[in-house]
Amino acid sequence: MMTIQFNGTPIHLGSLESGPFNALLEEYSTRKKVIVVDENTHDCCLEYLLTAFPSLEDAEVMLLPAGEENKALEVCYQVWSAMLEYQINRNDLVINLGGGVVTDLGGFIASVYKRGIDFIHIPTSLMGMVDAAIGGKNGVDLNGLKNIIGTITQPKAIFVDSGFLETLPAEEIFNGYAEMLKHALILDAAYWNQLKVLNTEEELIQLTNIIRSIELKKQVVEADPTEKGKRKLLNFGHSLGHALESYFLSKQAIAHGHAVALGMIGESYVSYKRGVLAVDEYREIEQCIIRVFPMLEIPEEAIEELIELMRNDKKNERNTLNFVLLECIGKAQVNAEMTSSEVGEALLHLSLLAQHGN
Repeated sequence: MMTIQFNGTPIHLGSLESGPFNALLEEYSTRKKVIVVDENTHDCCLEYLLTAFPSLEDAEVMLLPAGEENKALEVCYQVWSAMLEYQINRNDLVINLGGGVVTDLGGFIASVYKRGIDFIHIPTSLMGMVDAAIGGKNGVDLNGLKNIIGTITQPKAIFVDSGFLETLPAEEIFNGYAEMLKHALILDAAYWNQLKVLNTEEELIQLTNIIRSIELKKQVVEADPTEKGKRKLLNFGHSLGHALESYFLSKQAIAHGHAVALGMIGESYVSYKRGVLAVDEYREIEQCIIRVFPMLEIPEEAIEELIELMRNDKKNERNTLNFVLLECIGKAQVNAEMTSSEVGEALLHLSLLAQHGN
């Protein structure tokens, strides 16, 4: 068992049964517990948790519908109403067992219910373990826009047990890989060189890789917990990525990691076209991501809609299209402004990559 202190929150890495999870539950032995799951973790993970930890047998289980399209206030209302019905109080505990949608939603639900009650995260996806559950961001989508409503509230603890990754299909493992690549591209060229040659899920989920991504995110978040400056680096690939994720949500939804991967190509392409990122490094990034993630054709008539989605992104200021400019592999700058023509050119390039691949 290894523990990393992250902005006041302990992240315990290792088997849930051999770590301090039992001790934490003992702190709440006289309090009510709520376990938040979605349909996937209800079927694949909940039984283990209840069997391994008998003190949770009386916990109230809140079942969320799976998928980004359900990360909405309507779902929160239903959970808050159930928590009132079960008389959940400010001294009780919420346990979020799931991937990024569950930790985002569950953290938000707990952080505002009765002005905030304690919650912990047990991420069950690679994306949750290396990114979504780490850093205190909680939120829901609004009108198809990602994480427009939310809080920055740290959980009481995070428990990272890589055994849960055995329940995931390969696609979900590689969605987490996108966020790991992001950490490397903005902060650590040596880590990039390790990640870019990995080929299998088994290689990706090595604990050393999970730890390195957590360490890199810790480095950024602790320097800027409320995202006024350096923490914006973690948005690399997300300005374009969130717009693409929102656009495809009402058509054929794509996973968050897939959208971020496409966004990283697009934002790297803009960095290259500006003469900031060297062409050989751009090609290296492009080829690494194409090797893993399918390229998607983006209709020309969709470009204006995507630009409008980007304009409504919470990261923007004064109606500008902010993004993270990649200077080289391992170094980036925040608060760069992307023009509408650059967005269009980047999206056209992504479409050409898809056509070439097909």
